[in-house]
Amino acid sequence: MNDKELALKIIELTGSKENISSVRHCATRLRLVVKNKDKINVKAIESLDKVKGSFFNSGQYQIILGTGLVNRVYDEVIKVTGEEGNNNDEKIVYGNKFQRAIRTFSDVFVPIIPVLVATGLFMGLRGLLTQEAILHLFGLTTKSVPANLLTFTQVLTDTAFAFLPALVCWSTFKNFGGSPVIGIVLGLMLVSPSLPSAYDVGSGAAKPLMFFNFLKVSGYQGSVLPAFVTGILGANMEKWLRKRIPDALDLILTPFLTLLIGMTVALFAIGPALHTVETAVLFVVENLLQLPLGLGGLLYGSFRQLLGIFGIHHILNFLEISMLANDGWNYLNPIGTCGNIAQAGAVLAIAIKVHDQKMKQVAYPSALSAALGITEPAVFGVNLRLVKPFIAAMIGGGVGGFLASIFHLKATGMGITGIPGTLLYLNNQLPFYILVNLVAFAVAFSITWLFCVPKTEKEDVVEPKEEKEVSSESLFAIASGDAIEMSAIKDPMFAEGIMGPCAAIEPADGKIYAPADGTISFISESEHAIGIITNEGAELLLHLGIDTVKITDEKVFDTKVTMGQKVKKGDLLTVMDLDGVERHQCQKTVITIVTNHNSYTDIAQVKTGSITPDDIIMELSL
Repeated sequence: MNDKELALKIIELTGSKENISSVRHCATRLRLVVKNKDKINVKAIESLDKVKGSFFNSGQYQIILGTGLVNRVYDEVIKVTGEEGNNNDEKIVYGNKFQRAIRTFSDVFVPIIPVLVATGLFMGLRGLLTQEAILHLFGLTTKSVPANLLTFTQVLTDTAFAFLPALVCWSTFKNFGGSPVIGIVLGLMLVSPSLPSAYDVGSGAAKPLMFFNFLKVSGYQGSVLPAFVTGILGANMEKWLRKRIPDALDLILTPFLTLLIGMTVALFAIGPALHTVETAVLFVVENLLQLPLGLGGLLYGSFRQLLGIFGIHHILNFLEISMLANDGWNYLNPIGTCGNIAQAGAVLAIAIKVHDQKMKQVAYPSALSAALGITEPAVFGVNLRLVKPFIAAMIGGGVGGFLASIFHLKATGMGITGIPGTLLYLNNQLPFYILVNLVAFAVAFSITWLFCVPKTEKEDVVEPKEEKEVSSESLFAIASGDAIEMSAIKDPMFAEGIMGPCAAIEPADGKIYAPADGTISFISESEHAIGIITNEGAELLLHLGIDTVKITDEKVFDTKVTMGQKVKKGDLLTVMDLDGVERHQCQKTVITIVTNHNSYTDIAQVKTGSITPDDIIMELSL
């Protein structure tokens, strides 16, 4: 499957391009905001070739593809959906205010990270080439390096951070709907050569400009927060002005007023206040990491991976960028890397020791991916699902982080970890970097191997059980009414079987019953969908009504069961208010979908017309 075919398949399984509100990507994941989550066929997407897993976080459906591939698939996706999915994500509100703020922060900083990664690699290479030990191999000393060559390397390593506010303002304008070119100019104004450089003022080589006899103003080289907030203010101001200024004057007045007001507020209000806040945050974090006896590294190394689960790890981008811009070192990277490598150790232990072939097929490539710095497949695909291996990885990361603090490790850049991260330590630190990561890996691997094998695996080894041979399974109707053919369902997603083969009923009343013995595996927040895993292994989704997910102002489902509850065929699961469904102009059709249909050789609907919960509606054949 090539990149275009993969992109088209993802769009199809996400519910078509009409269901996609916006498209973005980070270093490893395609990030989609969708209008209706229920139209996503998650299992089918995760079974696609080259897809390493997926999950919902901060209001986004995130598909793990890996570095490089994600860029190419993203390009193919927006050819179909339109640029950035038409940027309609402001119309779709997912998550609480904090989650939405984190997502916005991520969307701004992710596009500029590749440039900073490249800059970090330049720093690492310059450190390697200027080491006395390396130069000595060629019969040279540090004095032998030409001054012009050093100047050339400084251009490579210093430019991105010298003009960092321009990058931040550009990305902020782009994400908040302003003109990116105005954002670039506004950001460049913050580091204008006419202003005393923040670096010179900080070192005492220059004095800040004095306004109103009390307000000190200098450039904001290396600052992130002032540029970020200035970008938000400027983009919203530009949009506000464009709605009010006549078209004939728009070209002249809108950029003029946006830059004038934005720069004035940035220099005299936003800049001084937020630069103080930024400095204080950095001071607190750096001192936390420098707690005695490696305590800071132990804490950060242990809990860093939790930030990724909750989708708030992008806050760290701001801290890492600020650290590098201020003194050229990243103190978070070596400790965070230990957590990633520990995830690799834990998932590799699972891969070797479990007997489940499907788990092995996921775990082995996840271990390699985590060692290369991409931990999502290991975390979401294996370790977090089994819980204990994730805890083992937290312990391994903590031990590695403790040692990283003891050795005072610091990176020359950001954005890469694990094996590729060695490029950020091409100096006297490299042996220690390798050592702390080997320790983190070994600790996580050992704990997982000894204590974290899934319980079912242990039972399989100690006391093998004969598997019950099943050739077919019958599913009973979930309601009384009229059964209709799948093709007659008034929603193409179900009528075409995109989520799986299904059988539908136009219910005579609102009572919904269990179609087989099994366990409740899922209940949607709106209660319009219920998942059941039958005792024979069928994975079912009962979708109650069409478009009923949008009913939020009235309770139309009275659910009688809970997650994890065992049910028998014919047990009452919920009661639909059919009148309430129709009042909201939704279809009342109830649908039974077999989501793991790939496990069966044949799935057939055996009855249409008048039906009751005592009638078989589908037959599944293995």
